[in-house]
Amino acid sequence: MAPPSSAFRTTVTGYALYKGREGQYAFLLHRLTGLGTLLFLIIHILDTSTVYFFPSLYEHAIELYRNPIFMMGEIALVFSVIYHGVNGLRIAIIDLWAPSKWAIGFTRNAIRGTLLLSLLLWAPAGAWMFYNMLLNSFPEVLRSIGLGG
Repeated sequence: MAPPSSAFRTTVTGYALYKGREGQYAFLLHRLTGLGTLLFLIIHILDTSTVYFFPSLYEHAIELYRNPIFMMGEIALVFSVIYHGVNGLRIAIIDLWAPSKWAIGFTRNAIRGTLLLSLLLWAPAGAWMFYNMLLNSFPEVLRSIGLGG
């Protein structure tokens, strides 16, 4: 029997090398955004629960989340939630109400539209969050280009 790491390596290699085009990328992005959102929810529940039991640990976590790396993660989280939701709606609509639209051409266009709609919905929030990250973490950068207060 092969070790579990061998099966994992085979799976990852298969995902990376398979040429499924839009459908494969939508499948992978849907799974990754779902797992990313789940990871955030687990961390959020755990760190929020410390507010009652270990207030100093909660304060430390909040201070850590003010780090620009975590703020970039929050920007990615917003995209993950939006894409996962929009793609889930696309899947549900096609599977439940329009199974005749399973043709490759329509599916490819629907996937492209899903990504475009997700980016359009995410762009204002992502830009605003990025601006606030710069404003709070690097105000001198914004002042140097005439955007900071």
